[in-house]
Amino acid sequence: MQGRMKSHQLTERQIESLLIEEQVGRLATLNANGFPYITPVHFVYFKRKIYIHGLIKGQKIDNIKNDKKVSFEVDKMEKFLIAELPCDVNTEYLSVIIIGEAKMIDNEDEKIEALKKIVEKYTPSLAGKDFPEKVLKATGVIEVSVIECTGKFYK
Repeated sequence: MQGRMKSHQLTERQIESLLIEEQVGRLATLNANGFPYITPVHFVYFKRKIYIHGLIKGQKIDNIKNDKKVSFEVDKMEKFLIAELPCDVNTEYLSVIIIGEAKMIDNEDEKIEALKKIVEKYTPSLAGKDFPEKVLKATGVIEVSVIECTGKFYK
């Protein structure tokens, strides 16, 4: 465990709050050559999982099909903590790091449920509207099952 984690751990409630409130997360996958590939994504957290939507094709999708192991990160920077010396400046923040396994959702009902949650989070004025069939076919939903989750803060 990192040194600061011992005294600066977020509670489960604080972790969930950050995952629910923040607008952008970062999904890390591994490409075919074993290099990390990090993508900023819109996401929703429910059922203790992360759901991400996007096109059904692309590098992150190829990477997930090749290796389901992923990491996901969310952070919220509050402010700089200014000090007398440049090396002593710090940051007030909250962050969550998840290690998990990703898969594409194939079941249409599960896919629609996740997409509805994403719409509720980002565009609540559009909640309850149907998704056109053509759009559903072109949209992929990634489900990240959480294996390990840590959260920390600094103030």
